[in-house]
Amino acid sequence: TPLLLVLSCIELSDIVFAVDSIPAVFGVTKDPLIVLSSNLAAIVGLRSLYAVINRAMKDIVYLEKSVAVVLGFVGVKMIVEYVGFEVSTAASLAVIATIL
Repeated sequence: TPLLLVLSCIELSDIVFAVDSIPAVFGVTKDPLIVLSSNLAAIVGLRSLYAVINRAMKDIVYLEKSVAVVLGFVGVKMIVEYVGFEVSTAASLAVIATIL
């Protein structure tokens, strides 16, 4: 049925995001238990995060625009740091917190 296909796609995206974060977790720790538990928490957490973002999109009118601006800022920051200019973490967090 179409509903089963949609549910399968959503679950597959959860697994892809969890598997995608495995190298990042191994960059922090070599303990396999922490890697496994963090990915299981990520899969479970993504499901509830979808519901939170869905409600937030209805309640917070400018959320979509502010997330777009934050992503643009992060992209510009990456380009600027590639060129050789250093942007401090405190300044980046201040900009992102102000935008949101």
